[in-house]
Amino acid sequence: MLELFDQIEAAAGAIREQWNEKPKVGVILGTGLGGFAEQVEDVVAIDYEDIPSFPRSTAVSHRGRLVCGKLEGVPIVAMEGRIHQYEGYPLQQITLPVRVMKALGAETLIVTHAVGGMNPLYKAGDVMIIDDHINLMGDNPLVGINDDRLGVRFPDMSAPYTPELIEVGQEIARRENFVAHRGVMVAVTGPCLETRAEYRFLRMIGADVVGMSTVPEVIVAVHSQLRVFGLSVITDMCLPDSLEPAVVEEIIAVANSAEPKLRALVQGVIAHEASR
Repeated sequence: MLELFDQIEAAAGAIREQWNEKPKVGVILGTGLGGFAEQVEDVVAIDYEDIPSFPRSTAVSHRGRLVCGKLEGVPIVAMEGRIHQYEGYPLQQITLPVRVMKALGAETLIVTHAVGGMNPLYKAGDVMIIDDHINLMGDNPLVGINDDRLGVRFPDMSAPYTPELIEVGQEIARRENFVAHRGVMVAVTGPCLETRAEYRFLRMIGADVVGMSTVPEVIVAVHSQLRVFGLSVITDMCLPDSLEPAVVEEIIAVANSAEPKLRALVQGVIAHEASR
């Protein structure tokens, strides 16, 4: 980890050369919020390939650029497309953008992603506010010699998702009159989807949804002392006794249909953080 500090400084410096605002919030836009960047004003968009040490996104529907600007007057930086472990990158590189957001001045991280639903009370198109997570990715972005300039050796994970922001999200959903579940997500490596037996196992250990991202970024956000708000959009139901083959195009379509709910939650939390 000792090489990370210089990489962070170089990446943050390259961004500051094109955008000199101090962001209040960093956002990672997963499947279903690709159009969110269109709401940002005074945009400066920087391709990942133009930022030193940034990984390149190869996932379907992930554009791969950093969008800097203002949302309702609040300076933000948003990753339009995230990076996944299944793309072949080490977790320290995948999570580098979170550390760069912190270096730029962000105090809060909002993460969104698409997931499969395992809780039978959920349905495709629903949104879940992440209350907690289980890491089954077989790795951790903090492995290695700790750099005390970035965070403590053993960060506490008793509440990785800021309880206050969970409550704010639930209030937004009530006000906007849509369902926002509150539950546990489990992260796996991917890229293959799970077997029926694996879905049964994941549900049995306490997970409501399963995805292939977000947990590494949240671990690094906690290590960086960022406040965290996490959102899952349930794109398909993964019930072992009625499991159907997944179709990527259908998953993306369902995620896109949930964008108004995701946008309301993200914008509401950004507005809340701006008032702090």
